[in-house]
Amino acid sequence: MFKRKIYAFAQEYFYAPNLWQKCLAIALLPLSVLYCAGVILKAKFSKALDFGIPIISIGNLTLGGSGKTPLGIAILNEFEGGCVILRGYGRASSGLVKVAISGEILVGVTASGDEAMEYAKSVKNANVIVSENRDVAIKEALNLGTKYVLLDDGFGKFHIKKFNVLIRPSSKPYFDFVLPSGAYRYPSKFYAKADYVVKEGEDFTRTSEILNPTPKMVLVTAIANPQRLEPYFSLCIGCEIYPDHYAFSRDELVEILTRYGATSLLVTRKDAVKMEEFGLPLSVIALKTTLADKFKRIIKEKIL
Repeated sequence: MFKRKIYAFAQEYFYAPNLWQKCLAIALLPLSVLYCAGVILKAKFSKALDFGIPIISIGNLTLGGSGKTPLGIAILNEFEGGCVILRGYGRASSGLVKVAISGEILVGVTASGDEAMEYAKSVKNANVIVSENRDVAIKEALNLGTKYVLLDDGFGKFHIKKFNVLIRPSSKPYFDFVLPSGAYRYPSKFYAKADYVVKEGEDFTRTSEILNPTPKMVLVTAIANPQRLEPYFSLCIGCEIYPDHYAFSRDELVEILTRYGATSLLVTRKDAVKMEEFGLPLSVIALKTTLADKFKRIIKEKIL
């Protein structure tokens, strides 16, 4: 419950602050200046190393979700032979873990983390590695004969030579500040450091459908920026929002179904991979990202 309150506070603080939250953001500006200076110095003095393999990074500058994983899945399904490398936020394991190799899933979601498992289940012949150390993971991908590497959330790895794709989120933070006064992890001017900034409707399109819809669905989600699911709020009899990467228990989900008298839980694919083994009725929001021909040509040029 405490984590949910903190998460709700952060969402309001960064995107729709009240008066005292605005005052708090201003008061924290000295810390933001120090943080910003550190990021700028890190970017300036990092030397990009060539690992001898094409590397595409999908990233964003702000906290919260911007659709990196669906875009990464679309790229990996369009161009075969890739290996996605990500940190594996929320996993119970540590170090390098091979989540899936050539489509064979090797570990459970507890060891992989939700996003990594979403890749493993959504990409044909998926190769998925989680590791805090991206350098080690890239070398492992090379040993596996990978044609190219896709880094999920790899923009800040300035020491790696890569093609940087940034997603500009549709919901802009209230303040144009870096942490802790604003939601930017990197200064907004760093969009200029991207090799390509993708735009929805121009470089890709998104469509969605609900798999297994039921009459009385309750929305349960643990994704960053849950406001992206607002179009589904009116379709449900209730909504329960948890912190990003939250580890659900079967008992609490049963309690939600009972409390609302719901016929199913409406969840994203990212949430579904953590609930599938519970044997509960799930309605899944299936999001499909389609790459535009222009963007396909750009990616193809970088991985050949």
